[in-house]
This record gives sequence, structure tokens and C-alpha cells, in this order.
Amino acid sequence: MELLFQDDAYLTSCEATVTSVDGPLVRLDRTMFYPTGGGQPGDHGTFQVGDVVYEIIDTRKGDSHLDVVHVLAEGAAVPAVGDKGQLVLDWDRRHKHMRMHTAMHIVCSLIDGDVTGGQVGIDKSRLDFNLPESPDKVELTERLNAVIAAGHDTRTIWITDEEMDTKPDLVRTMSVKPPRGAGRVRLLEIGDGVDLQPCGGTHVKNTAEIGALVISKIENKGKQNRRINIKFAD
Repeated sequence: MELLFQDDAYLTSCEATVTSVDGPLVRLDRTMFYPTGGGQPGDHGTFQVGDVVYEIIDTRKGDSHLDVVHVLAEGAAVPAVGDKGQLVLDWDRRHKHMRMHTAMHIVCSLIDGDVTGGQVGIDKSRLDFNLPESPDKVELTERLNAVIAAGHDTRTIWITDEEMDTKPDLVRTMSVKPPRGAGRVRLLEIGDGVDLQPCGGTHVKNTAEIGALVISKIENKGKQNRRINIKFAD
């Protein structure tokens, strides 16, 4: 399966062919839909064959790193293997996830602690850190928005599994490890030295696209665990 989102997170539609159907689970020969993983929810959208529109309510990982499953509503009509159609992404939802996900990488760059968990959301997100003390909420908000407003470009970089093995410090997450087995690992770089870490998710091209954010709450979730909640300022 061709994973178009890995090279172009801004692609909103494409032609695709059905390769398998298993109940409400549909596989295509190519997709720009991101499957749930790394704290980022799977994409929603539609697949249209002729005049028939199939609603995709979720996207999940399949049996391998190249296997993406498009989930239709239980009991809904399904396309047939070999059907060719137009795959259309729910762009507004995806773009909010992109803005949030990039912002979460920036938060990581501002916190001196390992990430123990996280979840990307449409309006608000969270990151858990292995920290003994909570950072100042107001100060962290100011620092975060300063990086966003500076307009740093982002880019993806691919390195081999062997190169990744020599750079363990790139991995900030304790609970989620970079996907391996494909022979290479995808990194997200923000600006010149702002942040660099493995990530298979979708991101904005420039931090200014994120918009203003607020650290809404910092919670104590254990002796060494601090949960940082962020949301869009508007």
C-alpha cells in the first residue's frame, strides 16, 4: 500500500482501488489517510465510487507498517474488490490534528523530561512527562507561543534503522517507540535546532500555522508524572 501522507500531509484527495474487504474494513492500494498511532487519531472522510459515497469513520493500522485499514460504519454498504474511486479526507479535522501534533513536539523541546504518554486532540491535547516538579503554566505558555510565532519551518528526514541505533537520545517517548522493521525511521525536524525526534504522524509546514495556544492545566499524575494540557487560544 502506498502511504501518501508520509510525503505530503496536505494531500486531501486521491484516486484509489479497493484491494480487500473484510466486513466494514476496507483496504486500498494507496491512501493519504493517517491510521491511529503515536497518540494521533485516525483520519475520517469518504470514498466515492461512481454515485455511491462510503463514509470512513476511522482509520487503523493493519498487519504491517504498510497496511492501513479504512473503517466503515458497522452494517453499512461496502465497495467491492477492484472498485476504483475517489478518496476524500476530512481536512478540517486532520489539519487541527497536524497543528496540535507539531505543537506537542515544541512542548517536548521546552521540557527537560521524558514523555510517558500523550494524546492529540482536535481542540485540546495532553502530554505526560517524567518530572519531579511542575513547570510554571504561564511561563510555559509564553515560551511555547514564542516558538510558534517565530515561524520555524518543519521537514521530515529518513534515517536507517542502523543510524537510529546510534542515536538513542532522539527518542523522547518512554511508552511509544519508533516503528521499526521497514529498514528506515522517519524523523520530524523543527527549525534549526528547535526539535528533532522520530515521528510517523502528520505535521504543519511552518510553526506559525499552528496559531496561539494555551497551557490550560498542569496536573500531578504521580510522584514523577506531570500532565500538561494544551488547547487552542481561540
